[in-house]
Amino acid sequence: MSLFVVEHQHSAETCPAGNPEMAPMLLQILSPQNAETYGITILGEGVIDGEHTLVLVLDGPDQAKVEEFMTPFAMAGSVKVKPANRCEVVVARAGC
Repeated sequence: MSLFVVEHQHSAETCPAGNPEMAPMLLQILSPQNAETYGITILGEGVIDGEHTLVLVLDGPDQAKVEEFMTPFAMAGSVKVKPANRCEVVVARAGC
Protein backbone atom coordinates (compact mmCIF):
# COMPACT_ATOMS: atom_id res chain seq x y z
CA MET A 1 0.00 0.00 0.00
CA SER A 2 1.08 3.56 -0.64
CA LEU A 3 0.32 6.89 0.98
CA PHE A 4 -1.34 9.71 -0.98
CA VAL A 5 -2.43 13.25 -0.17
CA VAL A 6 -5.37 14.37 -2.28
CA GLU A 7 -6.60 17.92 -2.72
CA HIS A 8 -9.98 18.67 -4.25
CA GLN A 9 -10.99 22.27 -4.85
CA HIS A 10 -14.22 23.68 -6.25
CA SER A 11 -15.93 27.03 -6.57
CA ALA A 12 -18.67 28.29 -4.27
CA GLU A 13 -21.11 27.81 -7.15
CA THR A 14 -20.29 24.12 -7.54
CA CYS A 15 -19.98 23.34 -3.81
CA PRO A 16 -21.51 19.89 -3.30
CA ALA A 17 -22.05 20.44 0.45
CA GLY A 18 -24.73 23.03 -0.26
CA ASN A 19 -26.52 20.91 -2.83
CA PRO A 20 -29.25 18.76 -1.21
CA GLU A 21 -28.84 16.07 -3.89
CA MET A 22 -25.05 15.99 -4.00
CA ALA A 23 -24.27 16.29 -0.28
CA PRO A 24 -25.49 12.77 0.63
CA MET A 25 -23.60 11.38 -2.39
CA LEU A 26 -20.46 13.14 -1.15
CA LEU A 27 -20.70 11.38 2.20
CA GLN A 28 -21.37 8.04 0.50
CA ILE A 29 -18.32 8.42 -1.74
CA LEU A 30 -16.16 9.22 1.30
CA SER A 31 -17.53 6.34 3.38
CA PRO A 32 -15.02 3.74 4.56
CA GLN A 33 -17.12 1.04 2.88
CA ASN A 34 -16.94 2.74 -0.53
CA ALA A 35 -13.21 3.43 -0.16
CA GLU A 36 -12.64 -0.25 0.63
CA THR A 37 -14.14 -1.24 -2.73
CA TYR A 38 -11.15 0.54 -4.31
CA GLY A 39 -8.69 -1.00 -1.84
CA ILE A 40 -8.33 2.40 -0.16
CA THR A 41 -8.27 3.33 3.50
CA ILE A 42 -9.11 6.92 4.43
CA LEU A 43 -6.57 7.91 7.09
CA GLY A 44 -7.72 11.50 7.42
CA GLU A 45 -9.92 14.13 5.82
CA GLY A 46 -10.76 17.74 6.31
CA VAL A 47 -12.34 20.70 4.56
CA ILE A 48 -10.54 24.02 4.83
CA ASP A 49 -13.21 26.44 6.02
CA GLY A 50 -14.17 29.11 3.52
CA GLU A 51 -11.80 27.81 0.83
CA HIS A 52 -13.92 25.06 -0.76
CA THR A 53 -10.94 22.73 -0.44
CA LEU A 54 -11.08 19.10 0.68
CA VAL A 55 -7.85 17.40 1.74
CA LEU A 56 -7.61 13.62 2.15
CA VAL A 57 -4.84 11.35 3.37
CA LEU A 58 -5.33 7.94 1.79
CA ASP A 59 -3.61 4.58 1.87
CA GLY A 60 -4.15 2.88 -1.45
CA PRO A 61 -2.77 0.31 -3.86
CA ASP A 62 -1.55 2.83 -6.45
CA GLN A 63 -2.13 6.31 -7.85
CA ALA A 64 -4.43 5.09 -10.62
CA LYS A 65 -6.81 3.52 -8.09
CA VAL A 66 -6.84 6.70 -5.99
CA GLU A 67 -7.59 8.78 -9.10
CA GLU A 68 -10.42 6.39 -9.96
CA PHE A 69 -11.83 6.75 -6.42
CA MET A 70 -11.71 10.55 -6.76
CA THR A 71 -13.36 10.69 -10.21
CA PRO A 72 -16.76 11.94 -8.89
CA PHE A 73 -15.04 14.98 -7.36
CA ALA A 74 -13.69 16.03 -10.77
CA MET A 75 -17.29 16.85 -11.77
CA ALA A 76 -17.26 19.75 -9.30
CA GLY A 77 -13.66 20.96 -9.55
CA SER A 78 -10.01 20.03 -9.60
CA VAL A 79 -8.43 16.91 -8.10
CA LYS A 80 -4.70 16.61 -7.34
CA VAL A 81 -3.35 13.24 -6.21
CA LYS A 82 0.13 13.47 -4.71
CA PRO A 83 2.27 10.48 -3.66
CA ALA A 84 3.44 10.93 -0.08
CA ASN A 85 5.38 9.20 2.70
CA ARG A 86 5.22 9.11 6.46
CA CYS A 87 7.76 11.19 8.38
CA GLU A 88 9.64 8.06 9.47
CA VAL A 89 10.30 7.12 5.84
CA VAL A 90 11.53 10.60 4.95
CA VAL A 91 13.85 10.71 7.97
CA ALA A 92 15.16 7.19 7.24
CA ARG A 93 16.05 8.16 3.68
CA ALA A 94 17.44 11.52 4.90
CA GLY A 95 15.34 13.71 2.63
CA CYS A 96 11.89 14.73 1.45
